[in-house]
Amino acid sequence: MNPITVVSFEELQAKVSIKNENLFPAFSILEPELTYTLPKRQLANGLSDSFVHVMENYLTYPVGAKLQDRWSEGILHTFIEIGQEVLADEEIDYNTRANFMWTVTNGFNGFTASGVPGDWSSHALGYEITALNGTDHARTLSVILPATMKVRKKEKWDKLLQYAERVWGADSGDEEARIDFGIRKTEEFFRSLEMPTRFSEIGIEETDIDYMVEQLEVHKRDRLSERADQTLDISRKIYEMAL
Repeated sequence: MNPITVVSFEELQAKVSIKNENLFPAFSILEPELTYTLPKRQLANGLSDSFVHVMENYLTYPVGAKLQDRWSEGILHTFIEIGQEVLADEEIDYNTRANFMWTVTNGFNGFTASGVPGDWSSHALGYEITALNGTDHARTLSVILPATMKVRKKEKWDKLLQYAERVWGADSGDEEARIDFGIRKTEEFFRSLEMPTRFSEIGIEETDIDYMVEQLEVHKRDRLSERADQTLDISRKIYEMAL
């Protein structure tokens, strides 16, 4: 699916990623029926994790990559469309799971990253949460992404506005109001999947923030985002916004 893996070291309270083209599978077989055994929590994790993967490449700044933007928006629209169907308690539907597996794969496999800048700060901040208390990776992302959107609104203005218009239909009125609407809808989407959007839901307290910021520095995550302009102070503000 992609050439990236992540390793957690519990004794060091560290989580690090490894990227090497030799890790890229020569081919992969997608069998939707294998998702039938997954609990609802892991299905929601898959939807949310891939959603944020797409957003990491999409929510940066315009570079004129029209097809990449439309690819990303199509994937996001599909997640929104099928989210409740995937988590439905009634009889499992093969076509729904096939769409789920194919959409998640396209969120992860690097297509949306071709020719565009990537942020990945939500992942970096999320790693420190998992390293601290073992929270599922996807559940850290559903908390951190909305907080990042709020704190970094000015820097990501153009793409936030495009996201609100094209993904959530906010195509008229004050620009900031439309952006705020898109952020609210993102949080609502995560909550519809029973995913957390605040630290209080994943056992993180205000007193943990100093330690997590220190760990960001230890792990050389002190200049994040697509422009390498997200300092430790900004990361702290994002953590605080998530309270």
